Amino acid sequence: MVAFSGGADSAFLLAAAVRALGPERVEAATAVSPSLPRIELERARGFAARLGVAHHAPATDELAREGYRANAGDRCFFCKTELMSVVAPLAAERGIAAIATGTNADDLRAGFRPGIRAAANAGALTPLADAGLSKSEIRAASQAWGLLTWDKPAAACLASRIAYGVEVTAGGLERVADAEEALRRALARASIPVRNLRVRDMGGDTAKVEIDAELVAAVAGRPEVLAAVEGFAEVRLDEQGFRSGAMNELLPNPERYR
Repeated sequence: MVAFSGGADSAFLLAAAVRALGPERVEAATAVSPSLPRIELERARGFAARLGVAHHAPATDELAREGYRANAGDRCFFCKTELMSVVAPLAAERGIAAIATGTNADDLRAGFRPGIRAAANAGALTPLADAGLSKSEIRAASQAWGLLTWDKPAAACLASRIAYGVEVTAGGLERVADAEEALRRALARASIPVRNLRVRDMGGDTAKVEIDAELVAAVAGRPEVLAAVEGFAEVRLDEQGFRSGAMNELLPNPERYR
């Protein structure tokens, strides 16, 4: 059973598992909750269907976990604990012996990954990391195999948009999802081709927009684009541009969550 988010890593893992074991011995599970961007579930279903594997969409309830809602630096630990508490029984019910995640070698080197710790505690396998495969190697192999996900931008869960210390709620997740969709439409109307985009909830009714660094100047010169971000009293543009894990930069003591 592959814990399948639909991203480049878990997509490659799913395809590799099918190549190694055959589609009849592999299944995929995509957890459905308010933290999953709406379009990702349909993309995951389509990818699994093209590989010919059974796809499951079990509901998870991260918001029922106090540690997740509190949104400290270890939020991902509670998220992955919830994921495994749902996927493990599903795998057992299906007669599947193992659960694997798309953790890669770069993830392990990054050091700040409480979610990886939670999955490991629950017995999840990490074949890509075990093989020493980096993100760039996974993308290169995916391209060679003709996988549509080979250059897919990172699509972290919606909770990663909410600053640590700001409570995670269903309404808050919906607000950042709606804001990102509105901003993408505005960028398309302005003929600004964006690849990576995040609307971060910084607390205090303030949003921070991160886009590809090379597009920052173009967006800064088009105030009507940022005006498309609704639901926040203040919207500001991050001059550094998009960078994965930007919220981790704000943690005063990230070492305690490693």
